[in-house]
Amino acid sequence: MNGAVPRVVVAAPSSNAGKTSVATGLVAALAARGLAVSPHKVGPDYIDPGYTGLAAGRPGRNLDPVLQGEERVVPLFLHGARGADVAVVEGVMGLFDGATSPDVEPGFASTAHVARLLRAPVVLVVDASAQAQSVAALVHGFATFDPRVRLGGVVVNRVGSDRHEEILRDALGGSGVPVLGAVRRLAELGTPSRHLGLVPAAERSAEALATVARLGEVVAGGLDLDAVLRLARTAPPLDAVAWDPDAEVTPVEGRPRVAVAGGPAFTFGYAENAELLAAAGAEVVTVDPLRDEALPEGTAGLVVGGGFPEVYAEALSANAGLRADVAALAARGGPVAAECAGLLYLSRELDGHPMCGVLDVSTAMSPRLTLGYRAAVAVTDSVLAPAGTRVRGHEFHRTHADPGAGATPAWQWAAGRPGPAHPEGFATGSVHASYLHLNWAGSPALPERFVAACAAAVPEEVTRAHR
Repeated sequence: MNGAVPRVVVAAPSSNAGKTSVATGLVAALAARGLAVSPHKVGPDYIDPGYTGLAAGRPGRNLDPVLQGEERVVPLFLHGARGADVAVVEGVMGLFDGATSPDVEPGFASTAHVARLLRAPVVLVVDASAQAQSVAALVHGFATFDPRVRLGGVVVNRVGSDRHEEILRDALGGSGVPVLGAVRRLAELGTPSRHLGLVPAAERSAEALATVARLGEVVAGGLDLDAVLRLARTAPPLDAVAWDPDAEVTPVEGRPRVAVAGGPAFTFGYAENAELLAAAGAEVVTVDPLRDEALPEGTAGLVVGGGFPEVYAEALSANAGLRADVAALAARGGPVAAECAGLLYLSRELDGHPMCGVLDVSTAMSPRLTLGYRAAVAVTDSVLAPAGTRVRGHEFHRTHADPGAGATPAWQWAAGRPGPAHPEGFATGSVHASYLHLNWAGSPALPERFVAACAAAVPEEVTRAHR
């Protein structure tokens, strides 16, 4: 893979400045020109890559030094950017805001950190709705704060009028940072939100497509796309080899069929997870718990990732056939790995609606947002990890489970609080369920172990027939 991928990082001084809209619109506008655009997202967020991925027509991929390991960021970027003409990397929070875990240095996993690893120029999206000349001071501060980060251009967002734009451009004229474009205040382009942020693009179907197309039109009309491309092409070649899932795991024999939950209720997933399952020897198929009344024939194991089952609790409960099939799979020893939303689906009930009943746990919405990176250790042997395995994961939910851990917990971690680590999740029989989100690219031994457990659980007559 040639490391000379043209690329820009779209950042902002803070959250809610409009970088997701600008990044999505930029991907859509460049794709409309006929370019193959590789979309990426700094950090663990699943939702924003859904929009840039929809705009690009290829998966939006995360770049996260915490979950994947700092050394894997560039190889994973090159893997995602295979065959692309240009890459657009959307940042997270403010440009220099990173993980707050006490065991990492300030700024670790920030947009600036990833931009340095990628040697990529940064386009700063500034919310100018309440600014005039002061925008120049802000941009000057961001351009000089860390000389290792190259601020290559500014996009002024939420501009109120032609006169407002003129003032902003004049103010920035002496900053040394070119203005790449201006975007007006357009309330109709707001994407709907709920308790965990934006509504995932996969849930909005035609509406999401229309929003992405309109964002592309707005960015094409407000930004100098040729200037953005010239800036992207100033990024030097990267001296690294593209990540290869086949090199990360050893495939098992038998090609066990592993179903992965999808559909509107389960939209949170990292593309690398499914790629690693396949590389480990699994036949990966999709099951939609809202619509499919049974697991795919011959399913040996099930992966249920994140999403919004709380929004679809009634419909998920109404699909009693699939709930019973999932329970039967677990009862006969079929491996099941569940994260967050998957834990809710496996529980006895969610907000009073019957779920699969694999776990004797009651789950419900909570007024408190639980959010943050976790350094976790496996408490017991499971289908996913042997006892003592250390991983870095992420929590992101507004629900709670009662109890929060079983007699044999899945993990224990300190959750950023002083004091001893506490147990979390469930590792019982062939089931591993937890609130912890994992990017398996950072822990490839996990999918390898899971597929091996699936292969071992498949009766020999099924294996012969599948072959």
